[in-house]
Amino acid sequence: MPQPWQDTSLSAEDRAAALLSSMTLEEKLAQLSSVWPGSETEEGEDVAPLQHELSEAVDLDGLLPHGIGQLTRPFGTSPVEPAEGAAALARLQTRIAAGNRFGIPALAHEECLTGVFAWRATVFPTPLAWGASFDPALVGRAAELIGGSLASAGIHQGLAPVLDVVRDPRWGRTEESIGEDPYLVGTIGTAYVRGLESTGIVATLKHFAGYSASRGGRNHAPVSIGPRELADVVLPPFEMAVRDGGARSVMHAYNDIDGVPSAANPWLLTELLRDTWGFTGTVVADYFGVSFLELAHRVADTRGGAAGLALAAGVDVELPSVRCFGTPLRDAVRAGEVDESLVDRAALRVLRQKCELGLLDPDWSATPPALAGTADSVDFDPPAMRAVARELAEESVVLLANDGGVLPLAPDARIAVVGPLADDPAAMLGCYTFPRHVGVEHPELPLGVEVPTLFAALRGELPGARITHAEGCAAPGPAGSAGDAGGAVSAGAAALTAESRLAQAARTAADADVCVAVLGDRSGLFGRGTSGEGCDADDLELPGDQGALLDTLLATGTPVVLVLFTGRPYALGRWSGLLAAAVQAFFPGEEGGPAVAGVLSGRVNPSGRLPVSVPYAPGGQPWTYAQPPLGLRGDASSIDPTPLFAFGHGLSYATFAWERPEADATDVPTDGETTVRLTVRNTGDRAGTEVVQLYLHDPVARIARPVSRLIGYARVPLRPGESAEVHFAFHADLASYPLRADGTRVVEPGALELRLASSSADSDVRHTIPLALTGPERTVDHRRRLVCEARVK
Repeated sequence: MPQPWQDTSLSAEDRAAALLSSMTLEEKLAQLSSVWPGSETEEGEDVAPLQHELSEAVDLDGLLPHGIGQLTRPFGTSPVEPAEGAAALARLQTRIAAGNRFGIPALAHEECLTGVFAWRATVFPTPLAWGASFDPALVGRAAELIGGSLASAGIHQGLAPVLDVVRDPRWGRTEESIGEDPYLVGTIGTAYVRGLESTGIVATLKHFAGYSASRGGRNHAPVSIGPRELADVVLPPFEMAVRDGGARSVMHAYNDIDGVPSAANPWLLTELLRDTWGFTGTVVADYFGVSFLELAHRVADTRGGAAGLALAAGVDVELPSVRCFGTPLRDAVRAGEVDESLVDRAALRVLRQKCELGLLDPDWSATPPALAGTADSVDFDPPAMRAVARELAEESVVLLANDGGVLPLAPDARIAVVGPLADDPAAMLGCYTFPRHVGVEHPELPLGVEVPTLFAALRGELPGARITHAEGCAAPGPAGSAGDAGGAVSAGAAALTAESRLAQAARTAADADVCVAVLGDRSGLFGRGTSGEGCDADDLELPGDQGALLDTLLATGTPVVLVLFTGRPYALGRWSGLLAAAVQAFFPGEEGGPAVAGVLSGRVNPSGRLPVSVPYAPGGQPWTYAQPPLGLRGDASSIDPTPLFAFGHGLSYATFAWERPEADATDVPTDGETTVRLTVRNTGDRAGTEVVQLYLHDPVARIARPVSRLIGYARVPLRPGESAEVHFAFHADLASYPLRADGTRVVEPGALELRLASSSADSDVRHTIPLALTGPERTVDHRRRLVCEARVK
């Protein structure tokens, strides 16, 4: 006869409570931690902060009788054939379930920021490219495919998306973020959450909260922001993903805010997240984040003290391995230093989630769907996933400038493809892709998936062209890294090598009709790249010798098309007006080479828009577009922060007319709404997609407000001569702002202006619609309208 916790006719809450009441303290604690098999023996560099210092040998036999809460990165720790990994995970789960008296398996989690984090898995574009697509529906489709693959292999939880709003692009993890605007981050991120959750995978929101607002753009640095910035910029994407996306897990951030570490912040993790927003899932620690309360923040002097602080704040699960929530927490409970009711609270949440996932059902099987029945293979890179990866890559490419009349490239042109990233697959891959995160430690193995370079893809795209290649300079990266000319060579030899590379590049460019300069980043971890976790930048100059290379190419007189594969924006003002064209791609994944080649050839009409501003000068950071008046250019400072290319900017090979803007009503109650309409017409001779952006301008408020902020957008695909009507449902809630320091939001009566624009720049405002909010001032809370729904008819 099934035990109560196995009775599927009962609610998950009742089943979890029944199981909890039968467990010892050790068994409850076991559900609050994870094991990371192989992390302590895997050689090479850290892939998590202080991984090798903090990882301890796993005594699996000693842990099994009490149970195991989670399994960390079964596929993402070392290269393993997908089918072998799924089979190994199934064997381990069988052992775990058989080893404890309740038959409870572990919940297995995996990274999934750019696809399934595994060898031989499709590498999707990085999240900054999701933002550039301005296409939540497509991002949601990608997430569905990723979630389906995870579930098929026995994974239950995905550690994505990253909802940190970019505050300083020098931050190395800019590439993992979706953009600098909270509305864009929230809508794109929520679409990813919905897609992942639709497959049964638990989506995990990262990093809660403020991580990207660190001082100086430094990883793991303190955060000093006011409560209004927190309420208006940092928190809304998380609020949207919890309330509208249905996310079932949240990961705390590493940082402190005004001295209070996120992992020990009960206001953040309990009062706001649970009591106000109604979140009912699990809060998991960022890797070793509980230990950092003792070792980094120094707000605890023992492991048990750190565990007690995190547990009281609302952290339910210690990841990636048990260090504080095991014996140290047990001893603290028994000594009366930590109330056991806090253990019960967290364990109940974990067990309830395991019930919801079917892990406590009597018919649960360790065999994953991919290996059930006659199946004996697991394909993490099927054609359907590559197709969506290609589509997302194509939509994310941003045409920044096209002034020289050379794009699209002529099919019979003489083309010099120059640059250290022109023929390098790494140009397409961010730091949270398996090849750049783990694969670099296994150079004896192939990438695992096909990643065409831009040079190879362009040759296939333009078979009638004469295409030559030169490297020009060393690949960007720290001294001694792969591709660095100075690594094991004398200074003199390195200088000669650099000179010869530049000379060869100049000759190659001079002998061509057009030069495509392919520059940017090589991703890595903790200083082993120019972009990625722990790879923060001093300024926004192009890394290494690439600026000098670009100067050399321009000096030849051959028209230069700049192509950037980066994880952040770089300052391009030095070359403003000198380039024939400029194309930006943010680590576009395994199909990025063909996607960019398609844009250069004209097969793909670019429709990407900048999710982050491209600065004119390398200094003057941090800066984002949503500034109050004093944040813009003014005579009181010698620094002009105006970007070269604004947030939302992007060109097309088609031309569009924006016609007949109107609103159903221009007097709107403070609790009312109106519909804004606009007709978009393709006036060009080829199909293309326009991206209509809706910004809100509040002329006068009781606190300093951004001059303009995004509140809606729509992609409008049109054939030549075709038109469509775009509808935006504007609700007065979208004009609310945090009046008081406690985050209380108000909608006040008065004048507003809606701006229909092709970017956040004033010069790109196509039409304005004045509105007047009427009636009494309203106080609004988390139940307010968060999204301006857009429809294209």
